[in-house]
Amino acid sequence: MAAIPRRLRRSPVGLVGLVLVMAVVGVAIFAPWLAPHDPNLKNPSLRLKPPAWAEGSVPGYPLGTDVLGRDQLSRLIYGARISVAVGAAAVVVAGAIGITMGMVAGYMGGWVDALLMRFTDGFLAIPSLLLTMMVAGVAGPGIWTLIIVLGATRWVEYCRVVRGETLAIREREYVQAAVALGQRTAPILWKHVLPNVRASIIVLATLNVANVILAEAGLSFLGLGVPPDVPTWGRMLAEGRQYMASAWWLATFPGICISVTVLGITFLGDWLRDVLDPRLRRSA
Repeated sequence: MAAIPRRLRRSPVGLVGLVLVMAVVGVAIFAPWLAPHDPNLKNPSLRLKPPAWAEGSVPGYPLGTDVLGRDQLSRLIYGARISVAVGAAAVVVAGAIGITMGMVAGYMGGWVDALLMRFTDGFLAIPSLLLTMMVAGVAGPGIWTLIIVLGATRWVEYCRVVRGETLAIREREYVQAAVALGQRTAPILWKHVLPNVRASIIVLATLNVANVILAEAGLSFLGLGVPPDVPTWGRMLAEGRQYMASAWWLATFPGICISVTVLGITFLGDWLRDVLDPRLRRSA
């Protein structure tokens, strides 16, 4: 463990990713204290005011206001809560489904493996974005609906990766010894298989958070995400696109927030892959 901080110091990309992710998570956690205004407070007399450095701005609104006079900065801060919450929760749902199925398929083998893998292949034949849009459209907007939909459509990657590693792990001596001693399947999977696939799961989950955040922004952009009264970066981007010529800040700042967050998570995921892969550690 002591080598990880040293590797982080030697990896500027990993350090940048960690700082960006911590900043976004910190903003999401402390949003009620950081936001200068109520994100849903409407003030028509202040509609479409530019950022503080532009002519026509008003004090107290550093990033300007939207078409309803709501503070842009406060809505961006509260939008981080939705992105972080939905991204983390959806990854937990997807991981729980995919990891369980992958370990069971890889360890049991035979008809169980064949059945689960054919189901996985069939699921892969359906475009995930189309399936997500269909389910979200039928279920209606809602945070929990969004989490379940995004999680239930992104478990396949976990299943295939974990299944492949479990096939190799089940042949190792300590697993065979546990079987010879009469241990049941569930304890073997929990004590011997899961710890050995943990590194791949962590890297995959980190990178998947970025994909989920992009998917949430896309659904919110299309009006299929959270309810309209909940500020999200994707919805802010959709609301600001028709004002690009006259109020560029409405779409620019949400787009920057999405890009910076996804970029930071991607940098952090690449660094975790380098740290947790034993082959890369030996070559370093």
